[in-house]
Amino acid sequence: MTCASCAARIEKGLSRLEGVTSASVNLTMETARVEYNEAVIAVGDVMSKVDQLGFHAELHKEMSQLGDQRESGLRKLKLRLLVSALLSLPLLLAMADHFAFASFLHIPGWFMNPWLQLGLATPVQFVIGAPFYIGAYKALRGRSANMDVLVAIGTSAAYFYSLVETLSSLSMGMHSVELYYETSALLITFLLLGKLLEALAKGRSSQAISALIGLAPKQAVVIREGIEVRLPIDEVQPGDFVAIKPGEKIPVDGTVLEGSSSVDESMLTGESFPVQKQAGDPLIGATINGNGQLVMRATKVGKETVLASIIRIVEEAQGSKAPIQRIADVISGIFVPIVIGIAAVTFLVWYFALEPGAFPEALRKAIAVLVIACPCALGLATPTSIMAGSGRAAELGILFKGGEHLERAHLIDAVLLDKTGTVTEGKPKLTRYQVEPGFEQDEVLRLVLTAESSSEHPLGEAIVAGLREQGLERAAEVETFAAIPGFGIEARIEGKELLVGTRRLLAQHRVELADLSSIEQLENEGHTVVLAAVDGVYAGFLAVADRIKPTSRAAVEALQALGLEVVLITGDNASTARAIAEQAGIRTVLAEVLPEGKAEEVKKLQARGLKVAMIGDGINDAPALATADIGMAMGTGTDVAIEAADITLMRGDLSSIPEAIALSRKTLSNIKQNLFWALAYNAVGIPIAAAGWLAPWVAGAAMALSSVSVVLSALRLQRFRK
Repeated sequence: MTCASCAARIEKGLSRLEGVTSASVNLTMETARVEYNEAVIAVGDVMSKVDQLGFHAELHKEMSQLGDQRESGLRKLKLRLLVSALLSLPLLLAMADHFAFASFLHIPGWFMNPWLQLGLATPVQFVIGAPFYIGAYKALRGRSANMDVLVAIGTSAAYFYSLVETLSSLSMGMHSVELYYETSALLITFLLLGKLLEALAKGRSSQAISALIGLAPKQAVVIREGIEVRLPIDEVQPGDFVAIKPGEKIPVDGTVLEGSSSVDESMLTGESFPVQKQAGDPLIGATINGNGQLVMRATKVGKETVLASIIRIVEEAQGSKAPIQRIADVISGIFVPIVIGIAAVTFLVWYFALEPGAFPEALRKAIAVLVIACPCALGLATPTSIMAGSGRAAELGILFKGGEHLERAHLIDAVLLDKTGTVTEGKPKLTRYQVEPGFEQDEVLRLVLTAESSSEHPLGEAIVAGLREQGLERAAEVETFAAIPGFGIEARIEGKELLVGTRRLLAQHRVELADLSSIEQLENEGHTVVLAAVDGVYAGFLAVADRIKPTSRAAVEALQALGLEVVLITGDNASTARAIAEQAGIRTVLAEVLPEGKAEEVKKLQARGLKVAMIGDGINDAPALATADIGMAMGTGTDVAIEAADITLMRGDLSSIPEAIALSRKTLSNIKQNLFWALAYNAVGIPIAAAGWLAPWVAGAAMALSSVSVVLSALRLQRFRK
């Protein structure tokens, strides 16, 4: 594809196919994303349609293969440019001879020979410039017009007019005829230079993916039958034992079996501090082992690893189309025919009115109009910004799942923060417990330990770990067990009915509570208090504390500085929630909200006209993440939450949220700037060319540089700082 009109034509053609539900073509990435009904149409039919439209399609390849293909294309483009420049240089010197300021060059007279100029210009026009003719033919055959049509018409007009003049000089015996071979040759040369610069700049905009691919290790040391064997990474299987020496990259995702070490995860999460790992802790492929020896069990390999999923998400985000691009698509679809019309009017006005009968001058001005107008800058304005913005976000540990999310994030007015694991560390610890008189302490605690061992809730895990540290062991097996989301658990153990959970759980079972003053004091200090009842009688409480993350308060202040309303939402009781909110600097608290109620709270804020971002990490946050205008999941959270969210925060702390919103604002601002300058360039350039103030070759250079300037403008996003 050579310009936005090409992309629009392919998109329109694919969208009209029966069975195709949507088609999105990305000019910068040179990709098409097509959703279709396999019962109605096959992928081969989709590719055939692309061929019918004058292009060629292949199934999407791995980025490494695409990189090789791109390098090959760049080499061919450089060769074409070099040959074109060498052949055009004498024509440029011949043109310079017409200007007084170039008199010091002493250009040989034979440079002016029409036949020499014809010999130099012809291979440039029809060999080097063949792709323009092919592209123009295919576009016209498909009943549309693109940049190739403008270039083919403009350069052909200059070349064939000069050819006629050359042939007339033969019959008239003249050598000093007015020729414009340099116009067509230099136009093609400058266009090739622009394409090369554009391709190099676009390569820089996709370097985020290339860098991610480069992180993947190539080999792994696998332990087979007690022997360490170094194998290619593709041969590692789930369940394999893998040895990682100090300083080596962790080859695949897995779990530590033996050893302890610090692991540098900054290349994936953006977290600058190494993370301590020991038996049972998860490991992420492509991160770097510190100074300890580790043995791990591989759990995810190949395309299932975290790195592979990150690469896939970034690719999809860079290849997706932001809603604002629709403006450019509409304009691009009608741009070329309008320009051809303006060029025709320009020729007629000059030939019949302003300089009657001056065919060469009228032709030059029409050619200048044709070549200065190009929809390339317009077509590149949005996708290059999306590529650069999402690539930079990935480097910061922020994964946008699509360009539309990168664009929409700047609209956010309110941010809902889940408490556990989002504002807090999500690793609560048992801090205190108290058993009521009349109960044997060890017996009650053993029953609680036994019941909570069946729970997957972070508070239950903290209670189990804390009680085991006290030397307590499980009682007999649990006879019945039921988890009640947002309330607690019910269990039957050794014939005793046990309730462990919130005050509301005990109130539902009409359990009378003793003096609550000590419980309320702990809650006011930020502890979560879990109550226990045995056979319908209140038996005591256990207090669990979850510290807020060190970055939470600064992140909340940064969000508030951006003018956002920050709300803490949790299923915890109001006292504990307010204590945590106070520590984090959050003024609005929604406490004792059941999992299904979180989505309702999102809807309430939306009903006020607010654009809402929900941030969470647990399974119970998934409905709210899906309901919010933008859902952000902590990369340290559950797979369900990450799947439901639009943005994944790999670092697992709140500081990524203001960064994501600020980057979204920068990206949208950059897109608007690019669109403005692309439109302004044409709005100013076309009238100047029509007025006769631009030589065609200067217009061609300006047109080529306009596309390059748009890409370079988008690349400024790669300098975004936290």
